[in-house]
Amino acid sequence: MGKLFAVIVVLIAIGSAIPIVMHWYPMAEDISTHGHLIDEQMADTMAEAGFAFLAAQFVLAFFVFRFADRKDAGKIRTFPGGAKVMVAAAVIFVGTEVLALGILGQRAWAGQYFTPPPADALTIQSQAGQFAFYFRYPGPDGKLGAQHPDKIDEGAQNFFGLDPQNDVESRDDIVTAELGIPVNKEIRLLMHSKDVGHSFYVRELRVQQDYVPGLDLMVHFTATKPGRYEIVCTQLCGLGHYNMKAYLNVMSQSDFDAWLKEKASQQ
Repeated sequence: MGKLFAVIVVLIAIGSAIPIVMHWYPMAEDISTHGHLIDEQMADTMAEAGFAFLAAQFVLAFFVFRFADRKDAGKIRTFPGGAKVMVAAAVIFVGTEVLALGILGQRAWAGQYFTPPPADALTIQSQAGQFAFYFRYPGPDGKLGAQHPDKIDEGAQNFFGLDPQNDVESRDDIVTAELGIPVNKEIRLLMHSKDVGHSFYVRELRVQQDYVPGLDLMVHFTATKPGRYEIVCTQLCGLGHYNMKAYLNVMSQSDFDAWLKEKASQQ
C-alpha cells in the first residue's frame, strides 16, 4: 500500500501542475499601463512556488515508497542534528523564497505605491459603504468640497455628506454610481470607507486595494482600452457583500467630457 500511495502522490502533484503549465486558465485581459509588471510577478510567484511544491511532493513520495512497507524490526535511525536542523533548514528555505519574491516584485510594488501620480492626473474620490460604491468628481473649480459625516443622508442621495449651502467648493461636485474615466489618462483615486472594510478590485486593471475604515488611501492607474469593466468588493463586508459591485466605464476623452456633463446636469 505504501508504494501505491507514493505513486498516487506523484500523479496528483503532476496532474495539479498541468493546467498551470498549459495555461488552461489565462489571466483576464490587461488594460493598464502597469499590468504587465503584475503579470510578470504572478508568473514568477507561480513558477517558484510550483517548483517548491513539486519538489516537496516528490521527496514525500520517495520516502513513502522507500520506507512505508518495511517489514524488518531494525533500529530506527534519526536525522543528524534532530528536528532543530530540519526546522532551521525549513525557515531558511522559506525565508529565501519570500525574500526572492520580494526582490522580484519590488518594481511593480514601487510603481503603484511609492511613485506619485503626475500633477495632471484626474482626481476622483471613491467611497465604499454597505453595499455600494459611489464616486465623486470635482466640478469646474477643480476642487472637492469638504465632507461632513453627520450630514450623510442616503435617502436624500447625499452619500458623501456634503454641505453645499455653506461650502462653495462642494456645490459643483458630481456624484455618480459608476466610475467613468478617459482612456490613456492617469487617474488618482482617493478611497475611503463609510463603515466597514471593503475592497476595490478590477481584474482587467490589475488593481486591488482595500478600503480601511478611518484611513484615506490612494491608488493611481491608467486604463489603455475603452470598455465597460466590473468593479467588485473582495472583502467580506456583510450579508449583501455578494452583490456589492459597480462598473468602470473607460471612454475616449470626448465621450468622457459628454458623460461628465450629463452627470452634472442630473445633480
